[in-house]
Amino acid sequence: MREIVIHDTQSGELSRLRPREQGRVGIYACGPTVYSRIHIGNARPFVVFSLLARFLEHEGHEVDLVVNVTDVNDKIYDAAAVQGVPSAELAEQMTEAYRVDTGALGLGRPTHEPLASETIGPIVDYIQTLIDGGHAYAVGGDVYFHVRSDEEYGRLSHRRLDKMDQGEDVDGAERKRDPLDFALWKAHKQGEDTSWPAPWGEGRPGWHIECSAMAEGLLGVGFEIHGGGSDLLFPHHENEASQTRSARGAELARIWMHNGMIQFTGEKMAKSVGNIALLHEVVEQYGAEAVVMYLISGHYRQPLAFSDAALRQARANVERIREATRRLAAGEDSPPQLEPLRDGFFDALARDFNTPEALATLNEWLRAAGAGEQPAGDSHLREMLAVLGLDSVLAPARQAPKEVLALAEQREQARAGRDFTAADALREEIAVLGWEVRDGEQGFELLPL
Repeated sequence: MREIVIHDTQSGELSRLRPREQGRVGIYACGPTVYSRIHIGNARPFVVFSLLARFLEHEGHEVDLVVNVTDVNDKIYDAAAVQGVPSAELAEQMTEAYRVDTGALGLGRPTHEPLASETIGPIVDYIQTLIDGGHAYAVGGDVYFHVRSDEEYGRLSHRRLDKMDQGEDVDGAERKRDPLDFALWKAHKQGEDTSWPAPWGEGRPGWHIECSAMAEGLLGVGFEIHGGGSDLLFPHHENEASQTRSARGAELARIWMHNGMIQFTGEKMAKSVGNIALLHEVVEQYGAEAVVMYLISGHYRQPLAFSDAALRQARANVERIREATRRLAAGEDSPPQLEPLRDGFFDALARDFNTPEALATLNEWLRAAGAGEQPAGDSHLREMLAVLGLDSVLAPARQAPKEVLALAEQREQARAGRDFTAADALREEIAVLGWEVRDGEQGFELLPL
């Protein structure tokens, strides 16, 4: 079993993965707030932590991957009001859309996908524990966490108290003892159509306490890896860590692992900014394999630029692997001389989940396998691609439908007659139907986009 190290945001250093229980790892990754369809930026943590779980399982660990769904939130109330639908109905619809959109990536589902709306009881108990311990206070139906009661607040995000802003609405600011304090429970307001009873009044939970309760409820305190986008580091993850530390006298997670943002025209992709590319549309245009390849093409901690060129390159990289596999003997063992490259692939993932380095080693393996006089077996390749969620590349090619085949034959005739304008038009028509036509010495070939 390899030694696995991951960059821990709190320490700022690579930290060795040390499971509480031998061979068992818990991962909690913050999922979406479901008020609209998710964009490709939301998909990055889903892909990163799904593939990390696959790698850890390959290394012999049993993995519990928890990715929550925030279905109680101000943004949901606001979006539902604009659309004129009940907030619970909108949240349910968008939760299902999220599952469909991420399911199309072909990576399977997390072990658990808890809903905030189904965790209200544990959330209320958590808040009461904080009140009883002097770390929170109720006022006017709201409950606020007293930030200065935690002497270690700011340790995760490396921020000073005088440089912090919780970013909460001004509503309720006059009820706080300290501007730094943040809401654990929000009293029911006029126009809000969903609320729950609590000892301090009817209302709903704040965002941060939801994740503390869901994570602890499924993984306990002190689990191995807490993940999410770097945009959640402050205030969300800082507040999660502080709540648990204050309520339980222990750290929520051993390693805090943050992925970089998808950037569009130089700034973070975000619904609030309007510079988004919806995941289901990107998958429809480029294919699931290309989207996964794009999302692992850069190191998870670094920002990743979004562009059509980047997606086209990812699709070309997938096709290059697909074509290379045709020279391999399906199901056969790979030659021993290729084992160092296979091992190098997994060693790269063990060093802070370095997918770009792993992909480079994968390409070296393909070149070495193709250089042999006899076809190499694909056993190593299947093993490596499965961890990257790209094992579908090895599946038999999908047969083009008759209408696409007929168009390709018409195009072949147009090319033979040197009518290249007609041939180009037919190529575009074939592409609209989801296929790419490639010309070769033996004739044309049809590949799914």
